[in-house]
Amino acid sequence: MRTLYVVTHPQATHHVENVVGGWHDSRLTPAGIRAAAAVAQALRARIPRSADVELYASDLRRTRQTAEAVAELFGVAPVLDPRLREKSYGEAGGRPQQWLDRRFVPPPAVGERLEHDEGVKGAETKAAWVRRVYAAMDDILGRPCEHQIIVTHGGTLTFVVTAWIKMPQATVGYASLRAPAGSITTLHEDDFFHNRQIVALADTHHLDPAAVD
Repeated sequence: MRTLYVVTHPQATHHVENVVGGWHDSRLTPAGIRAAAAVAQALRARIPRSADVELYASDLRRTRQTAEAVAELFGVAPVLDPRLREKSYGEAGGRPQQWLDRRFVPPPAVGERLEHDEGVKGAETKAAWVRRVYAAMDDILGRPCEHQIIVTHGGTLTFVVTAWIKMPQATVGYASLRAPAGSITTLHEDDFFHNRQIVALADTHHLDPAAVD
């Protein structure tokens, strides 16, 4: 039996400043810090106190801050993994969203989407993003721990989930799951069928409604 709890970091400064996130190292806002505490309390209520728990997080500051709130309640040190970062937007990171919007080349409705060039210098392709997230998930799921917490980003959550259900990388070009800031997605694998379930996707019931973007 295994249960994963995938957390998307709460509100960060790039959200309120309307700048591009990605690898831009924004921090949690005061509201985000309060939401991170609510996330930690919600996880503590769901996971038995006798259970062994592993905690993984993107190494960017906003996810580190979220993981630190969880770590304090669980008494575990987060394993920081840059492969769990959001997509890199290259030179657009930290710039006004309008700057990116003027330059962004959207993927085609039909044709090559994973290796599509979005027109921004230094930006990752979706293929590169998917490969690193899948590699991180292979390592996390290679561990025998029954309760694992992953703190990541709203965009990256999609590929954490598609990796979980073993969706081939070549087929995820159209995949996109809505994941508000501060959400918890619960994934479970049973011991009998070894089916991998999506028990709850992007749950925000633990948050103040004003904290959900």
